[in-house]
Amino acid sequence: MNKKKNKGNNTRGSKTIALNKRARFDYHIDERIEAGLGLEGWEVKSLRDSRVQFADSYVLLKDNEAFLFGCRIDPLPTTSTHTRPDPLRTRKLLLHRREIDRLTGMVERKGFTVIPTAMYWSKGRVKVEIGVARGKKAHDKRHDQKDRDWQRQKARIMKHG
Repeated sequence: MNKKKNKGNNTRGSKTIALNKRARFDYHIDERIEAGLGLEGWEVKSLRDSRVQFADSYVLLKDNEAFLFGCRIDPLPTTSTHTRPDPLRTRKLLLHRREIDRLTGMVERKGFTVIPTAMYWSKGRVKVEIGVARGKKAHDKRHDQKDRDWQRQKARIMKHG
């Protein structure tokens, strides 16, 4: 008997391409916005194969446009020979003008930072979740580490009785 494959999910079974776990450790994330990402064909193929490094990337707002810097998408070895893939190229984020204006105001006036937190598939398109964040101090990071350790220890105690 042939079993039908589930066509509802991505080929890998997960819609998440990459997470920026470092962002949650280094920043207080106040607001999250979904943005599209301008990609080339070879980049989409590489993303399907999860060949992305996302941790050191950041968002720059310039001339009423948003750009993603520092995101490394490694090309597949089978990439066409007539193109020269640049793994660290600057990629444009696709946002509405109102969203860009609001983000620019928050960054300039209130001292926030815009950072990418996740990259995922949505209806066959690559989306980037960007967070409006404020940097954490060293004592905040220590407090978060302490809470995380306590939760882990508490779970062990409850498991073993």
